[in-house]
Amino acid sequence: MTVGGEQGLEGEEARRSSGGAAPRRVTAVIPALNEAPSIAGVVEGLHGAEVLSGGVVVVDNGSTDGTGDIARRAGACVVREERRGYGYACRAGVLAAEDADVIVLLDGDAADDPGDLPRVLEPLLAGEADLVVGSRALGSRERGSMTFQQVFGNGLAALLMRNIYGVRVTDLGPFRAICRRDLLALEMREMTYGWSVEMMVKAARAGYRYREVPVTYRRRIGVSKVGGTLLGSLRAGWCIISTTVRYRRWEPQESPAAVGAGP
Repeated sequence: MTVGGEQGLEGEEARRSSGGAAPRRVTAVIPALNEAPSIAGVVEGLHGAEVLSGGVVVVDNGSTDGTGDIARRAGACVVREERRGYGYACRAGVLAAEDADVIVLLDGDAADDPGDLPRVLEPLLAGEADLVVGSRALGSRERGSMTFQQVFGNGLAALLMRNIYGVRVTDLGPFRAICRRDLLALEMREMTYGWSVEMMVKAARAGYRYREVPVTYRRRIGVSKVGGTLLGSLRAGWCIISTTVRYRRWEPQESPAAVGAGP
């Protein structure tokens, strides 16, 4: 499925070494499970951004509330991924956006502000970073938008990343930007809650330039699949922490992983 031609590895390496302009075809990927009340607003908010030249891909992760149909009517390209899991959904969206140069990931619950898109993209498009993460810690977080266990687990994982990998991390926020080819080269394996931290850990191991920018984080619409229950929070927290240390000896391959490889 074409959403947004993909540059060769040699071209990307030349861009980095020469300081040339970053690729410009940007596609937003939104994993969504039962986000009917919020998904249209998120998609429509993104469509207002001139920098989003590759459109919006919403991955319907087995929703039962019509999320996919609502997203499609709002103007998104919708793909269906029946295997439940945040990582499965993100991966399906990245593979669907086969003509994108840059992938932006954000959640479909309206907690991330689409208005922050230019800020998240700026360091990458300027050739100053390879992975940009929107930091809620550096920006503003609405009261009640994260539970205590989410804040604690997020802070602990950030501390481990700083100590193990030497990367100055303040947040593991879902709003992030990365070149599609660079993301495929990370050979992502965590198909549930560990996806985001795996990306950051492997990016550090691969020598990607990391940058955080302040973003706004709001109370989500609807009930969180992670923070909505104590058990869900504990499971997600354990997955994130264990993923943080699991890949500390991971080494990147010499060339990007083939599209479609992996689970």
